[in-house]
Amino acid sequence: MTDEDEVRAVAAAFDEILVGNDATAVASYMTDDWVYVDAAGITSKSDLIGWIASGRLAHHTMTVVGGERLIRVGDTFVHTARKASSGLWDGSPYTTEEWISDLYVRESGRWRCAFSQKSV
Repeated sequence: MTDEDEVRAVAAAFDEILVGNDATAVASYMTDDWVYVDAAGITSKSDLIGWIASGRLAHHTMTVVGGERLIRVGDTFVHTARKASSGLWDGSPYTTEEWISDLYVRESGRWRCAFSQKSV
């Protein structure tokens, strides 16, 4: 399996793990210093994992709906895709379609997400 194939598989597994809402499993796909950036600013790994663990954030679906692209820059990959998702935030249902870019690095022999950015 090529590095590209491995990263595509990890990206797909990360989406499945998010939908499972198991905070420990989600955290295992991220580097310790992972951050998420959107129009509201920066979210740390500890904040996101806390929200999932407490039930404040629950993903119900996460599906690639188009525009998937994977590029390699040295030993790093940028995976960008248009994704549709649904779930609960603070008890209120949400659905959205957005562009998400994830940066993957090899850490301890595994590909892990080090950075995520969303734009609607």
